[in-house]
Amino acid sequence: MSQHDFKQLDVFSQEPLKGNPLAVVFAADALTAEQMQAFATWTNLSETTFLQTPQDPRADYRVRIFTTIKEVPFAGHPTLGSCHAWLEAGGVPQGEEIIQECGIGLVRIRRRGADLAFVAPPLRRAGPLDEALRERVRLGLGLAPEEVLDAQWVDNGIDWLVLMLPDRARVLAVKTDYAQLTGLAVGLIAPWDPALDGDECQFEVRALIAGEGMCEDPATGSLNAGIARWLLGEGRAPRSYRVSQGTAMGRAGRIRVEQVGDEIWVGGAAVTCISGSLNL
Repeated sequence: MSQHDFKQLDVFSQEPLKGNPLAVVFAADALTAEQMQAFATWTNLSETTFLQTPQDPRADYRVRIFTTIKEVPFAGHPTLGSCHAWLEAGGVPQGEEIIQECGIGLVRIRRRGADLAFVAPPLRRAGPLDEALRERVRLGLGLAPEEVLDAQWVDNGIDWLVLMLPDRARVLAVKTDYAQLTGLAVGLIAPWDPALDGDECQFEVRALIAGEGMCEDPATGSLNAGIARWLLGEGRAPRSYRVSQGTAMGRAGRIRVEQVGDEIWVGGAAVTCISGSLNL
């Protein structure tokens, strides 16, 4: 049994309990994949991360990311939360940017005031869903055919597929038949109407993950990174915009997206809620 420093954070929020929680375990080099998975399952959070010594000399740290059921090569809120925890614990980057090593390779992270942001990774799979899958997802969400304005893959390490709906109210009203969607990671998006919703954000997003410990994710960096590549690539969003997520869960996640040249940065704030130690 070994003792490890531990933090639990809220990501994509400056206010505790309003964002997406993340557990971070430090000095995890000696832990086996089985130990990491067992702890991630026990936390019952959407993701738990384990900080290790980097294998690539260009990286500042290495992170392994586990959901309640599997290890994943990349995820957005674990990237920002792990970076926040590493910096808060005294981590000093080699350069102006922080370089994270993870399953998809090296991820660049920048600091801007209280916010951190990562460069959206390329999509592993893009393009429209086939008709059978689109219909399965539509039925699982209880949507009428005309309510699905578009349906696309935005897979960047998580197998996200996204449905675009007409308005924010419809996104928030969706009731999910998770049995119908087993094995799928489904995103929903619709634009805010300034006259009805205000102008704090430009889009509302939900992330539905059938089969995971948390069946809805409160604020999702990987999903929003994939959506940004889709929307910005087709000129369907401004070069800088803000996303609201978690509203249907009583949260208030806020994700910032900005295109700078050919790069898309996805970011937000993080706050530490718990600091301590654990035995594994």
